[in-house]
Amino acid sequence: MMSRFSALMRTTAARLSALYLLLFAVGAVALVFYMTNLSASILAGQTQQALGEEVASIGKSYARGGIPQLVRTIDYRSRQPGAYLYLVADPTGRILAGNVESVEPGVLNTDGIIERAFTYRRYGEQAPQVEHRAIAVVIALPNGMRLLVGRDLGEPERFRDLIRNSLVLALGIMGVGALLIWLFVGRRALKRIDDVSRASQRIMDGDLTGRLPVNGSGDEFDRLSGNLNVMLARILELNEGLKQVSDNIAHDLKTPLTRLRNRAEEALGGEKVEPEYRAALEDIIGESDQLIRTFNAILMISRLEAGYSSENLDDMPVAPIIRDVVEMYEPVAEDAGVTLTLGALDDVALHINRELVGQTVSNLVDNAIKYAGGEERTATVTLLMEKDAQWVRIVVADNGPGIPADKRDHATERFVRLEESRTQPGSGLGLSLAKAVMKLHGGALRLEDNGPGLRAVLEFPLPHREVG
Repeated sequence: MMSRFSALMRTTAARLSALYLLLFAVGAVALVFYMTNLSASILAGQTQQALGEEVASIGKSYARGGIPQLVRTIDYRSRQPGAYLYLVADPTGRILAGNVESVEPGVLNTDGIIERAFTYRRYGEQAPQVEHRAIAVVIALPNGMRLLVGRDLGEPERFRDLIRNSLVLALGIMGVGALLIWLFVGRRALKRIDDVSRASQRIMDGDLTGRLPVNGSGDEFDRLSGNLNVMLARILELNEGLKQVSDNIAHDLKTPLTRLRNRAEEALGGEKVEPEYRAALEDIIGESDQLIRTFNAILMISRLEAGYSSENLDDMPVAPIIRDVVEMYEPVAEDAGVTLTLGALDDVALHINRELVGQTVSNLVDNAIKYAGGEERTATVTLLMEKDAQWVRIVVADNGPGIPADKRDHATERFVRLEESRTQPGSGLGLSLAKAVMKLHGGALRLEDNGPGLRAVLEFPLPHREVG
C-alpha cells in the first residue's frame, strides 16, 4: 500500500494535485479567518447600534422626569428578559437600580463606551461571579451619580463561533472529499500509467507486436496510446520490410556463392591445376565459405528474432555439449598456442535447442581463441558452468584485451567488429547471434570483465529438474 502511495506521489499529476490541495487549505484557513472577523465586525456594529438606540430611549425618560423617572425606567427594563445591562449608582458606588448586582471596580469611573472584558454579576445568578464580555456606555449624571447601559456579547460571540465552526466543518468535509477524489483519480491514472509502462517495457524488450492499452474512453491516455500504436505499427512494418530485404539478399546471394564454391572445388579437383591457380582456387573456396557462414548467420538471426518455435526445444543435459565443443576446439587452440581448459561442470538439464546452444558456445570459444593472451601472458581460454538459485550459466573466459564496458552493448549488434585493424577473420555476427539464441531460451548474453580479458556468459533460467 505504501509503495503504491509512494509511486503515486512521484507522479507529476500527484505533485500538482498536492500543491493545489495545499493552496486550497491555505485559502480555506484564510476564508475562515476572514468570515469570522467579518461576522464579528458586523455583529459588533449591530450591537453598538442597538446600544445607542437604547441609550437614546433612556435619555428621553431622563429628560422627561429626571432622576426619579430614570430610576423607574431602569427598574422596569431590568425586569425584562434580554441581553441588556442596566445600572444606576450613587456617588459612593451603591447601586440604586438595575439588573447588575456588582461590576468590576473602576468600570463606573469610566466615561463613554467600554468595549473590553469585565466581570459583573446579574441579580439572581446562583453561580459565582463569572467573567462576561460586554459593550457598555457609562454616563455621568448630576450630583455624581452614574448610569451604565450595556449589552452582553455572549450571544453574538456564540453566533460568531457557530459561523466559524460551520465553516471549518464544511471546508474540512470539502477537503476530505477532495483528498478522496484525488486519491481515487490518482490511483486510476497511476494504473493507466503502469499499464502503459508494462506494455512499453515489453516493446522495448523486443516485442514490436505489442501495443499500448486503449480502453475506449477517449481520454488523453487513449489518444496518446492510439497515436503511439499507429507509430509502432509503422515501425513494425518498416522493420519487417528491412528484415525481409536482408533475408532476401542473404538468400539470393547464398545460392550463387554456393555454386561458385562448388565449381571452384571441382576445378581444384582436376588433374592439371597449376600451383598458382590452386592457391587462388583455395582462396576462393575459403572466402566463399566465410560468406556462406555470414549469410547463414543472418538468416538464423532473422529466424530467431521472428520467433523461432519453442517446439524445437528439448530437455537435455548441457555438460556433454560443452565437452564436445572443447574436444572439437582443442586442436584449433593448440595450433594457435592457446591453453584451452575445461572447468567445473554441472549435470543440469536445460530446455534448449542443442544445435543452437552448441553453435553459440562454439562461436564464443572461437572468438576467445582469436583474442586470448597478450604480449606478456600466455593465452588461456576456460569453459565452465555456474549455478545459483535462479540461473545456470555457461562461461567462456579468456585473458585477452577484453571489451571496454561502454562498448559491450554495442558489441552485440549486427556486423559490429571492435577490432579496428580487422586482421582477424569474422563477420561481426557471432555475439549478435548469441544474443538472439539466448533470447529464444528466455535467458541473456552478458559480457563481463575477466581482469584481464572477457567473460562471455550465457545465462539460462534454472530448470525444474536435474539429471544425475
